[in-house]
Amino acid sequence: MPLNIPIILTWLRIAMIPLLVGLYYLPEAWMSIPVRDTTASLAFIFAALTDWFDGWLARRWNQTSSFGAFLDPVADKLMVSAALLVLLNLDRVDVMIALVIIGREITISALREWMAQIGASASVAVHWLGKFKTAAQMIAIPCLLYYDTLLGIPFAAIGRVLIVIAAILTVWSMLYYLRRAWPVIREKTAKD
Repeated sequence: MPLNIPIILTWLRIAMIPLLVGLYYLPEAWMSIPVRDTTASLAFIFAALTDWFDGWLARRWNQTSSFGAFLDPVADKLMVSAALLVLLNLDRVDVMIALVIIGREITISALREWMAQIGASASVAVHWLGKFKTAAQMIAIPCLLYYDTLLGIPFAAIGRVLIVIAAILTVWSMLYYLRRAWPVIREKTAKD
């Protein structure tokens, strides 16, 4: 397993997951709700920025690796799933939205793994729909974690709108990837 700054940043993102979740188990006497929500939101933003930064560094310093390519999306999916479960527990996100987003991540991850095993990973390569979905949820989640108004900006309302947009893009991108993979799936299952 290679160890370089991009991979350390990815491990840091994974290590922040218990911190994010743990904030919501602290007694109110230790940390007020506004401080907790602000801290959780900032932690998520930091983790999301490390996601962008580790990929940029890996490409810039030519430190890409198959382990990094595996670990990075796993860290993202764990981080998003943990945050969605926290938001679900706080009743700040609808159960169907959380189910759609987490279910899509599991489905597409399994699809990509299977397509890679049969040598057809190019048909499910990252598409702009997936990137827009990721951007929408990476903005929505910290808004929903913060869930307050700051400088006249209603972050809760922005988060609620963006998480619905993210869920729509989630379904749309999943259908796109499945449609792209369907001919290969059909051909492969016909041979088996």
